Amino acid sequence: MNDLTKVNPTDLVDPQAQRAVDFLQHIGLPCDNIIAAQSERNIIGQNLPSYIESLPHEIKKDARYLSKFVVGAGFGLFDYSLNAIWNEVVLDLRKKAIAYGIDIFFDSAVGGKARDFYKTEEDLASLKDAVLLDTCRKLELISDTTYKKLKHILEMRNDIGISHPTNYTINAFELLGWLQTCIQDVLNDQPTEAALQVQVFIQNLKTYTSPIDLATQRTIESKIRELASHHLASILRTTFGIFVSPGTDPQVRKNISVIAPTIWSNCSDDPKYKIGIILEGYNTNLHKDKYQLGEQFLQVVDGNSYRTPNERAIMVDTLLDQLLEKHSGWDNFHHEAPVADLISSYIHEQNDILQNNADKLVKVILMCRIGRDVNYCDGISPRGKVYYEQILSLLGDKYTPNAMAALTHYEIQRKLDDASCRRKAKEALEIVKQSVVNSRLIECLDFLVNHIEKTGKCVFDSRFKRLSSNYIAWQ
Repeated sequence: MNDLTKVNPTDLVDPQAQRAVDFLQHIGLPCDNIIAAQSERNIIGQNLPSYIESLPHEIKKDARYLSKFVVGAGFGLFDYSLNAIWNEVVLDLRKKAIAYGIDIFFDSAVGGKARDFYKTEEDLASLKDAVLLDTCRKLELISDTTYKKLKHILEMRNDIGISHPTNYTINAFELLGWLQTCIQDVLNDQPTEAALQVQVFIQNLKTYTSPIDLATQRTIESKIRELASHHLASILRTTFGIFVSPGTDPQVRKNISVIAPTIWSNCSDDPKYKIGIILEGYNTNLHKDKYQLGEQFLQVVDGNSYRTPNERAIMVDTLLDQLLEKHSGWDNFHHEAPVADLISSYIHEQNDILQNNADKLVKVILMCRIGRDVNYCDGISPRGKVYYEQILSLLGDKYTPNAMAALTHYEIQRKLDDASCRRKAKEALEIVKQSVVNSRLIECLDFLVNHIEKTGKCVFDSRFKRLSSNYIAWQ
């Protein structure tokens, strides 16, 4: 140890590099743009040590790709060094992902059916570098500025690194600049406080098996409302994943159901629709337990309207059959409401009404709102009435023609033989009219409102047929 001497920075520059170039030339191989010029290597030797010394010992001791960078740069293989430093960045970003929480990270990085194939730390290697980088930015494991710098380095690495054919010559200052970015902005960088708070929250949620009291719930909800939308998207995806996992403790699932509505209501639409796509995937791939739990989650957050169009069409059609059965059965005033509630959970606004089951939806809802010719509760399910009127109020110009045409259906015509049902049909039409803007449609509705109490056959009146000919295909 006493024989050690101080290393001169210029010793980093290999004096034998030129001999390697001469040898390449001697054996007939290309020798230009293989090794950087002596002047460029001198710049590396003069500046590289101070950059490396800025790293803490605990980072340097395992940075093997950084060692390869130094060797490559000293020998003049700048494209090799660029590859090496990028590999060190990738390893560090993976460490950040693991520290943040591998499940949360994969929830943000991988969507759809592919998510099931990403579970362990080893699976990080299957992510493309660009996806790794994008996800780290989204989760605030790196800043937006660092992300832009690293995106540029990745593009350079892909375009001029040793792994790709190119004639571009990297100069020493470019290489040192990229190195400085990687050292100062990545290896020395830590995730933001908000990112760490999200990490701690989700980690604690997965293992917290005591009931959440009201005071804690309110505190959590207030913090949730302060989070950025991309953090809420991460929390939503992860809490959904925890909720549908068959191995989740029932109390953890209960705790999620307490705070999930706040997460959902403060989240943007895109991650909500992605949850709907994931749920359909569970059904398609016969993951019965996950699918049933996913349905429970959407019930908790009132998110059925975010299911895929195919699923919504099937579910609403099935529920309409059930509602019609309850309406025609015994004690319909009591049994209609739960089914009506489920239908309403799929329809929050007009865009939630799907064209392929609009006719059936409008007809069944009208039948239930018109009700029966009895005195008890005016013949309408008291609790169901709220849902019927809510849906009718959403029809607007687009679906009002469906309502007018539904009045010609024999089942509704049979109801309109009774005076009380005609009065309630008039009330239903007045509710529909509230959301209509089109003047001609308003004129059509006014005609029906003015005549339907006298006769349910007014819908077949030649005057009404002329008024509505642009909206109903009369035979």
